[in-house]
Amino acid sequence: MAERVEPEKTDFFLEMKGVSKRFGATVALEDVSIRVAAGEVLALVGENGAGKSTLMKVLSGAILPDEGEMWLGGKPYKPANPLDARYAGVTMIYQELSLAPHLSVEENIVLGMEPARIGIVQWKEVRRRAIEAISQFENPELRPEAKVGKMSVGSQQLVEIARALAYGCQVLVLDEPTSSLTREDVKRLFEIISRLKKQGKAIIYISHFIEEVKQVSDRVTVLRDGKVVGGGDTAAINTEKIITLMVGRQVEQLYPRSLRKVGETVLEVENLMGADKLQTASMALRQGEVLGIAGLVGAGRTELLRSIFGLDPVRTGKIRIGVYTGPSSPMRRWDQGAGMVSEDRKVEGLALGLSIADNMTLSRMPFIVRPARQDSDCEALIRQLSVRCRNPRQRVIDLSGGNQQKVALARLLHHKVDVLLLDEPTRGIDVGSKAQIYKVIDELACAGKAILIVSSYLPELLGICDRIAVMCRGKLGPTRQIGEVNEHTLMLEATGQETGT
Repeated sequence: MAERVEPEKTDFFLEMKGVSKRFGATVALEDVSIRVAAGEVLALVGENGAGKSTLMKVLSGAILPDEGEMWLGGKPYKPANPLDARYAGVTMIYQELSLAPHLSVEENIVLGMEPARIGIVQWKEVRRRAIEAISQFENPELRPEAKVGKMSVGSQQLVEIARALAYGCQVLVLDEPTSSLTREDVKRLFEIISRLKKQGKAIIYISHFIEEVKQVSDRVTVLRDGKVVGGGDTAAINTEKIITLMVGRQVEQLYPRSLRKVGETVLEVENLMGADKLQTASMALRQGEVLGIAGLVGAGRTELLRSIFGLDPVRTGKIRIGVYTGPSSPMRRWDQGAGMVSEDRKVEGLALGLSIADNMTLSRMPFIVRPARQDSDCEALIRQLSVRCRNPRQRVIDLSGGNQQKVALARLLHHKVDVLLLDEPTRGIDVGSKAQIYKVIDELACAGKAILIVSSYLPELLGICDRIAVMCRGKLGPTRQIGEVNEHTLMLEATGQETGT
């Protein structure tokens, strides 16, 4: 591959040179240098814990580097805090949006930087700036007076971008911007990024979705263990090379598929109707297979899993798990051999303030807890799932997102459940952690476990599942063998086009 000839220094709007940061004995960044030109999208990729967040916190003024220098528009750049960075034209939009849901669009756009005269907010100027900022997006939800909390996630994200543009943003950092978006919102976001490029904005795009990186970026920089380990023009570097740089080894098979022996039906759902989005669902899951549920965000997939597990009420229909029939509570589902990993690990899936050991054993903890035995059991699970941690007593909140997700999955393994209900089990985690979770899912299926998985990522479903069913507007379609479907047919059915609904 031919080497890229880098432009002269003056062609780069943003430069970070030799940036290093340590937290005690931990080296978070070591001599990291990146460059972004005006009108360019640089993709910054790496596993959880690679240093991406720390580097962007340095850029946005949230933390000060131990070493290194930064240049913005050819001038030295040393933000003392995030507000200082925003005034300089650097804005970071995090995966967890930082909006005030009870305030209006215009109030959020000026929040913290309200135009005022002798201490009085100039509301005419607020309205003018808001209208000017949101006029670029052609989204009917974006009205100055609209309450942000009542808007879709995609529209809320546009409010964040509008807030950046309202105050002269020249460098825009997008951290996992599509993790909670619908496909239509993702398409709209990419169109906006293209428009911002034409306006000369320098954009840093952080994502675990390599396909998105290939689609939206001009160049790629890969971080691993706090160092830049490679990169180049996006068009000249293939997906396999990016993954290899990220994980530090060749990933032979991202989606392993060993010989699985399908057995008896262990989960059966018949004409199930829930209290909200779930309209009707019928399906059967057998021992030794992975059944995927595809569909758009909001189609009712999560509600299906929650109803099966007893988290949401059931209006009509039948659920059978093993020899147990009828709706039940989550506690009884655990006793019946079923466990669930929630799509929201921080709110529902984990007790973040507790230790790894406590989280792994919460659902099957003896009356008298023996810490040595608990640690021993957890150490085996830590090795099996390659959880990166100091020891079983480390708090879960201190782990990266990928390792937190492994802890949530480990609880099901510790409980020795026969039916695993997995809702978006790889959302927001790096490709190395994904590969490890896929490997565990394959091993569990080969051991006779029955796995029902919801995912918005179609390549994932096509790669690990034996059969797939599509949910559209609360209705679950028929299950099909993996060889009978592809991304195109799944998306047609998910949008109601194939069935004409």
